[in-house]
Amino acid sequence: MLMLARRRNPLEFRPSICSSLKLFSTLLPNPSPDSKTQTGKSTKPLSKPQLKALVLSQYSHGKFSNLVQNVVAFPAVLLTACQNLTNPQPDNAFHSPDSLSLVHSVSKRFDIEEMGSELRENRFDVKACCVTMVPSRKKGECLVLPNLKLKVVIEAIRMLLEIVYDERFVTFSYGGRVGMGRHTAIRYLKNSVENPSWWFDVAFHREKFDNRHVNKLCFFIEEKIKDGILIDIIKRLFECEVVGIELGGCYLGRGFPQESGLSSILINIYFNGFDKEIQEMRLRKNQENPKFDSNELVSMSGVSYKPLKIYVIRYLDEILVITSGSKMLMMDLKNWFLKYLEGRLELKVDRMKTAIHSAVSEKITFLGMELQAVPPSVLHPPMTEKAIRARKKYLRQKEVRALELKNARERNRKKLGLKILQHVFKKLKQSGEFKFEFQIEKEVREIFRTWANEVVQDFLGSLEERSEWYRMLTAGDFLSLRHIRNQLPQELVDAYDKFQEQLEKHLSPVKARKALEKEERRVEEEEERKYAKRTVEDLTRLCIKFDAPIELVRKAVKMAGFTNNMGRPRPIKLLIALEDTDIIKWYAGVGRRWLDFFCCCHNFKMVKTVVTYHLRFSCILTLAEKHESTKHEAIKHYTKDLKVSDLDGNEEVYFLTEREVKMMGDQNLSDPRPVDGALSLALIRLASDEPSCSCIAHFCDKTATVFYRVRLLQNRLNVNPLDEGKWVPGMGAIHESLNRKCLPLCSDHINDLYMGKITLQDIDCTSFVDAD
Repeated sequence: MLMLARRRNPLEFRPSICSSLKLFSTLLPNPSPDSKTQTGKSTKPLSKPQLKALVLSQYSHGKFSNLVQNVVAFPAVLLTACQNLTNPQPDNAFHSPDSLSLVHSVSKRFDIEEMGSELRENRFDVKACCVTMVPSRKKGECLVLPNLKLKVVIEAIRMLLEIVYDERFVTFSYGGRVGMGRHTAIRYLKNSVENPSWWFDVAFHREKFDNRHVNKLCFFIEEKIKDGILIDIIKRLFECEVVGIELGGCYLGRGFPQESGLSSILINIYFNGFDKEIQEMRLRKNQENPKFDSNELVSMSGVSYKPLKIYVIRYLDEILVITSGSKMLMMDLKNWFLKYLEGRLELKVDRMKTAIHSAVSEKITFLGMELQAVPPSVLHPPMTEKAIRARKKYLRQKEVRALELKNARERNRKKLGLKILQHVFKKLKQSGEFKFEFQIEKEVREIFRTWANEVVQDFLGSLEERSEWYRMLTAGDFLSLRHIRNQLPQELVDAYDKFQEQLEKHLSPVKARKALEKEERRVEEEEERKYAKRTVEDLTRLCIKFDAPIELVRKAVKMAGFTNNMGRPRPIKLLIALEDTDIIKWYAGVGRRWLDFFCCCHNFKMVKTVVTYHLRFSCILTLAEKHESTKHEAIKHYTKDLKVSDLDGNEEVYFLTEREVKMMGDQNLSDPRPVDGALSLALIRLASDEPSCSCIAHFCDKTATVFYRVRLLQNRLNVNPLDEGKWVPGMGAIHESLNRKCLPLCSDHINDLYMGKITLQDIDCTSFVDAD
């Protein structure tokens, strides 16, 4: 397919020689705006401690002041923002780009010093840096996106607000923060929440921030930052709709292009006062209901003390409230939450969905997963008798194999020693050196004596386990009778007693039997103790179990076309136009996203089955459909691990192997993005007779690009993502204005986009290409 491509929204800046970047010092408390005069050295990005020191230098009298003029407008800070926006280098890169290459790449797009001057003088035109994305269908909604220049400013402001506010946020505020992602919140709920009895999650109506919310947000920022230019820029960003916050939606924290880089930090700032009120309430409840040590309590039969606790978790606009108290207390908490959110924050709460549920008998959805309070034995069930027998059998087989290996090593060592001795004797006799024969024979005799002693000791040690020999030798023990001993000679009696002592010493199984019985009693007592402890914990303690919503996962698998109506894998014909490697990468990216997101769930094995079976065989069937072959021929060529060969003939594996999937588990504390962005996006390679243009990934200078057309799932199925009956509930969707847009991407970044390492947020979607 041929197409006529024309580039949209190019950056008009043409770099000149005199627009190079200069060095300035970040350690000055009030750096001069005349930093342009410092010539001779290029500007370098700042490290995090340097940037933090620069921001803290503007703190005085309880507030930060003039942050845009004295921090954001500096070329080094803007260059640091460019570095944060730069995509990670591919795995085959030999080294990461240095500051000089970054400066060169930035200077080709815009003058960073001129941009800093515009920010310092409040002349920066936000509206001119916005691009309106028109949807492909007539009744579709438009989307306003920032170009790369405005993205740098937004990232610089985000870094600034992160340094000011991150340490001031409460501990239960997650999302949009370093090291405070989804899995961190889930691990907190697993390890810290004890005996939950009631809970509810706050559900918001779908509502975008209007002028009331923006003014309130700016008021909250002004409590800590005194900077009119910063407030003016934030208001202009909302007026141009390039930054927007919509509560109750399904796009925050998912890597969609419609989400601005500022959205997460601004939501946390907006809810910060609310979080502080909750923190104070929790502290008051903890003081009223202190937690006692079990040793301090008077032990009473059948009585256990459970202190009243209130737990709150907030991930951006998702709020979960848990308590171990009564339902009346939970109702009071709910009324207080609704009053604060609807009154002081002026938000619309869905009161029907914000309902109180029993933690034991009802499940609740939070962070895309299902929560339920269960006894500890459900999370860590005891081994069944069949599993115990299998484990004992395995341990016995392991001991037998170890003993066989030990015996084989000793046997081989003795054979080798005999061969060496025979070889030495042979050489000595051949050389005629008989004068050392006596000495050598003596040494050989000593070696054999040592070896014989070791063999005897091993033999005697093995006799201790042979109780049958002892029974045979002690059968008919008439010499132990007194009237018989008196009639025999004393020498015979003494000899018999000595023989009996040696027999008892080497062959008696009494000691071994006592040790074995002692070990059996210890094991039984240990099992009884564990059973008693497990029973008490099940009766007195409740934990939180996280489950992946398997029904929703199966619905998503069916809707995306991985399976047919009977739930069996099927090919996706849309992907046939791609190369074999790109097809496998697309499936691998979807599978990795699913596994990374649900790896902390109790039913993770079911998600593994979806990836290992449905996605893997759907990929195999797609490859078979492309090459007009059978499934067995495709498996024979690619194997079940979906191996492909590069141009040099080296095998590469992009899809997780069955062993890798089996070994995955809850190991990392990360903030994985849901599968929505990868599942609903397909990039189809196009043929073009137009000259290639530069890659639209952030600050990528490669010109060897290929055009890819964006195909969105909701447009292919003609389904409205807001219709939960036809769409998967809780699953987000990329904005429809990007459908059928063409993106020029280099091989490295299209690989990262397929594999889920980057998202559409990491590329400049405003530099798309219209294809006819």
